[in-house]
Amino acid sequence: MSKGRIFSGMQPSGKFHLGNYMGALENWVKLQNDYECFFSIVDLHALTSAYADTSKIPENIYNMALDWLSAGLDPEKNVIFVQSKVKEHAELHLLLSMMTPLSWLERVPTYKDKLQQLGAQGKDINTYGFLGYPELMTADIILYKAGFVPVGEDQLPHLELAREITRRFNNLYSPIFPEPQGLMSEAAVLPGIDGRKMSKSYGNTIPFASSPDELRERVRMIITDPQRIKKTDKGNPDVCVAFKFHKLFNKEEIVEIDQACRSASIGCVDCKKRLAEKMVHIMGAMHVRRQEYEGKPEKIREILEAGTERARKVAAATMEEVREAMHLQ
Repeated sequence: MSKGRIFSGMQPSGKFHLGNYMGALENWVKLQNDYECFFSIVDLHALTSAYADTSKIPENIYNMALDWLSAGLDPEKNVIFVQSKVKEHAELHLLLSMMTPLSWLERVPTYKDKLQQLGAQGKDINTYGFLGYPELMTADIILYKAGFVPVGEDQLPHLELAREITRRFNNLYSPIFPEPQGLMSEAAVLPGIDGRKMSKSYGNTIPFASSPDELRERVRMIITDPQRIKKTDKGNPDVCVAFKFHKLFNKEEIVEIDQACRSASIGCVDCKKRLAEKMVHIMGAMHVRRQEYEGKPEKIREILEAGTERARKVAAATMEEVREAMHLQ
């Protein structure tokens, strides 16, 4: 039995990597069995920082849908759709923006940080759209009257703002919307193969779409204990990036690997080979699903169109209530 309704989304901003999967998508796959889930490819959000060149958005949407389906999101269980295809997102965002104090948006912790970070990369994001992205996020959630949003700790300020905006609307007009609650997830943090944060900009990712051979090659490149030069040198798993991967993908052998490394009874090459085979096995079902969907853009479009129709029905009903409450009928 469903415990409630969830909304969550991701920006189609480029190729998915394994860190993205471990950070959110793995949890989504688990949640789909217990909640009524609305999962959206939020392409309007992508425009907040990538408005100058939108040419890759259609390709990124297709690849993201392929990644989600490969990971195990079931289009029969979930509403999977593209945000911009449901025009009510933009309408509710506009209406909410009329009643949200500017100071609320300016105090969002990530706002000034991102202005500086992306500004340093040469992007001009000092725009109304970027300032108002928490407003659009709020519209995304409450449009479906979602009671829960899966979040990490760093996203809690955004969700608190969504609750404030929701309360303000309910008090001004009519108590239409539930206040969305955070569904805290123990998202696994996966480092890049060089030990830094896994990021496309660093070139240190493991692509989520990797074939078994590609996966083995990327694992082979993971750095290990820099002080361990020869196989006979005793290692320190605490400073080894490969060992961090073992903790996530090879939990049943973690004690054995730890002891073998410290006693030099296993070398780094063999250690990473064992890791690679474990990861290939774990991701095997995902690779099979990807092969089934890959090269079938029509099938993926059908899934997105069907999800969009389901989302539109819910969104249209909500907006009827909103317009009536705001005397816009």
